[in-house]
Amino acid sequence: MNRHDHGSERWPGSRHGRWGAQRKDPHQPVIRTLVAEYVHILRLGLSACLDDEPDIQVVADAWDADALAAAVAELRPAVAVIDVDLPGTDAATRFHAVASGCAVVMLADQADPGGVRRALAVDPLGLISRQAPAELVTRCVRHVATGRRVIDPELAQTARAVGENPLTPRELEVLRIAANGATTAEIADVLSLSVKTVRNHLSSAISRTEARNRIDAIRIASEHAWL
Repeated sequence: MNRHDHGSERWPGSRHGRWGAQRKDPHQPVIRTLVAEYVHILRLGLSACLDDEPDIQVVADAWDADALAAAVAELRPAVAVIDVDLPGTDAATRFHAVASGCAVVMLADQADPGGVRRALAVDPLGLISRQAPAELVTRCVRHVATGRRVIDPELAQTARAVGENPLTPRELEVLRIAANGATTAEIADVLSLSVKTVRNHLSSAISRTEARNRIDAIRIASEHAWL
């Protein structure tokens, strides 16, 4: 079995209309839900479990940010269950650009503090563990659909344990560009700064993160979800 399926031609990496809408009681309101998970078997399993509920209808599933954004824009689900590590450039920002009125449940791993912080940065109504039983996910979907917040306290504690970001906005900007392999001169050109100023920012970022060098500073900032 491939890790990803390619889904429909309209939304590569996504499928919709495949779940049990026809089995639903037409007289009972349903929570239109989208599942965005990059691991094939987890995505299909979670979608099937949710769609099996009489009051939840999975309208689409997606494995990357492109499919997520397209499905949300067209289908306007009430709830989106999203893995924090969903592939795609800045998936959270792109999602929010089209997700007005859609409640978000983020899935994260307690063993990944940076991932938990990225999930919280989306300001979701729901945040639960990837290892949570299907029953908990189902209850969470129902709660957030009514506007109630559901945050796993252990995940919240994990995020607090990471600590606050010690870097200034400019230092973060320099590290983000450096993370793409840019040289000091190239960073200076992009930001319209002198090479000396960029070196000072890099030196400060290395000091603030207690890193050995710029590569180590990038690693530390990435792991803590500061970038």
